[in-house]
Amino acid sequence: MNGQKRTIAAYGLLAVSVVLYAALAYATPRQNFTQLVLLFGGCFAIYVYVVNQRFPVWHGIAAAIVFRLLFLVATPLLSDDYFRFIWDGRLLAAGINPYLYLPGHFVQEGATIVTGINQALFQQLNSPDYYSVYPPVAQAVFWLAAKLSPNSITGSIVVIRAVILVAEVFNILLLLKLLRKTGLPDGYVLLFALNPLVILELTGNLHFEALMIFFVLLGLYQLFYQRVVWAGVAFGLAVGVKLLPLLFLPFMWRKMGLKRFIYFLAAVGLTLIVIGYPLINSEVIAHIANSINLYFQRFEFNASVYYLLRWFGIKLTGYNQIAIIGPLLSVVTFIVVVALAAVKKLGSVKRLIGYMAASLTVYLLLATTVHPWYITTLVALTAASLFRFAMAWSGLVIFSYAAYRTSSYHEDTTLITLEYTIVLLWLLVELYLYRQRRKHANLT
Repeated sequence: MNGQKRTIAAYGLLAVSVVLYAALAYATPRQNFTQLVLLFGGCFAIYVYVVNQRFPVWHGIAAAIVFRLLFLVATPLLSDDYFRFIWDGRLLAAGINPYLYLPGHFVQEGATIVTGINQALFQQLNSPDYYSVYPPVAQAVFWLAAKLSPNSITGSIVVIRAVILVAEVFNILLLLKLLRKTGLPDGYVLLFALNPLVILELTGNLHFEALMIFFVLLGLYQLFYQRVVWAGVAFGLAVGVKLLPLLFLPFMWRKMGLKRFIYFLAAVGLTLIVIGYPLINSEVIAHIANSINLYFQRFEFNASVYYLLRWFGIKLTGYNQIAIIGPLLSVVTFIVVVALAAVKKLGSVKRLIGYMAASLTVYLLLATTVHPWYITTLVALTAASLFRFAMAWSGLVIFSYAAYRTSSYHEDTTLITLEYTIVLLWLLVELYLYRQRRKHANLT
């Protein structure tokens, strides 16, 4: 009887979530940090309660889709990246390669007139001094939005969000299939499907991790059937959305062995050539490399290890050493990932997913910039495991939005310290319990 009452309570709380998500979608700008934390905290508390009940999986999936649909016509309130999406899309629709020019090129006197490209849109761009770094698959979505809604920012937002929403639905279904393949409970899919950060940052704020996660999960699913070429195509498309999946290549090698990995890598490379051919040339590669290099040497947000090293650097030299520390941490990340891949051959896809999650954790802990939506990929990967630190992190990372309370974008180091202290302690406890389970496997 108690179980039935808890299930009924879960339905009621999910109904309350509809109101909370609607408020997040339409009435919570990022400057209103207190309201954001309270609404998000309410959604997260309900999420924790529901996923810890024996709640019907398909009912949970249905609720997850409803929550995402609430955002359909909302303008993102926590991110302004979408202005660059629309900018690039309108250039593509006009037959102009967005990788070749800085945005300022089109608003100077005597510049080529492009429909929809104007001073008003330029003023909304958050990185007008950087060449576009969004890979070709993402650019294709931007182009589609500009074609279907050439004159309306809201219309373009709806088109982009529809693509992301479809990807999200497939992410949930693919994750459910992966859970069944790995022998884990179906209910684990709700750890991702109902996660408030995933809903808010992907469908809500139009971040393309949604599409990247889809292709990564699709590639992993293909590996269960030994379809290494199709897995390579899927991973190539994932890289065509975000460059992050390149981080996972050493583990693919250890999973497949050299011969099959060559086929996989060839499929990845050919896919990238096909999707990049219309836009990519040596000049574009130089522009993208320059922007990525600046990213590692100038951008900093919600970091952990880097902020400690930055503090030591300032103490020693009197100024921020990000130009040295950023690239150095990238090298350290590469070394650690290769070392993890070299430990042993990965015999199962389940183990592969675990090592992918481990490498992504290392990357995020050593990164100079950890935006909240970066955590969503880790949530997807750890949902197919017994680790739950990523879910805790997805709840705590909302504290990083404290930086936007004022126009000066000043980060609250106390909240960042609290975030990482809890996450790291949670991770250490889970690693200890994991080692204990392996040590005494015959007793469990």
